[in-house]
Amino acid sequence: MMIEAVVFDAYGTLFDVQSVAAATEAAFPGHGTVITQLWRLKQLEYTWLRSLMGQYADFWTVTQDSLAYTVETLGLSATPERLAELSAAYDALALYPEAREALEALSPLRLAIFSNGSPAMLARLVAQSGIGALLETVISVDEIGAYKPDPRGYAHVEARLGLSREQILFVSSNGFDIAGAKAHGFRVARIARLPDEALRGDLAAATTIDPTLMFKALRMRPERLGFEADVTIARLTDLPAHLGV
Repeated sequence: MMIEAVVFDAYGTLFDVQSVAAATEAAFPGHGTVITQLWRLKQLEYTWLRSLMGQYADFWTVTQDSLAYTVETLGLSATPERLAELSAAYDALALYPEAREALEALSPLRLAIFSNGSPAMLARLVAQSGIGALLETVISVDEIGAYKPDPRGYAHVEARLGLSREQILFVSSNGFDIAGAKAHGFRVARIARLPDEALRGDLAAATTIDPTLMFKALRMRPERLGFEADVTIARLTDLPAHLGV
């Protein structure tokens, strides 16, 4: 069956979560790197914990809670207002340099985002990046009250698009998301911006494992869950050729 829609993850796939580093460093000089990495790791962990606990809260809440955890862990302090101000960095993430070109090239197909982000967060993110006109729709897990990789989320994508899973190519750089989408039955493309050989080289050369390298080792490799991507590519602009567009 032919692919009719390409559905993208947002955080880490179209938008660079590392781009909050300037904001974290400005807010807490000397701590920006560790805050950036711990914040993202805890942000994801809280989505999984809340789903398992049946205690859903939207991604804006999760983002602030995970930042508060990070700041407290480092022995720093911040008012709720300051935490909210810094959390807004997730509404202004940098679009990956090749993302717009890839979306434009894929325009003959239906294009969408499916993300953990809350509707308001995603609306601000898409608006500031200027890619809204290239997308048919933006789908949030907030519509079902459960975070990825809950299978209900991927089923909701089918329902929203009115397509079968065989007609959808799901694109992500996140191992947990790739495994979840593949387990559901989507065809899946993995964006591997960090080649495994490069990561292994960095790990072998390191005398200590810094927060950024730890993040790469934990979040930028495919998971060993038995559900692998159908294709692995280095950049979003490799997608059109793969799809014959």
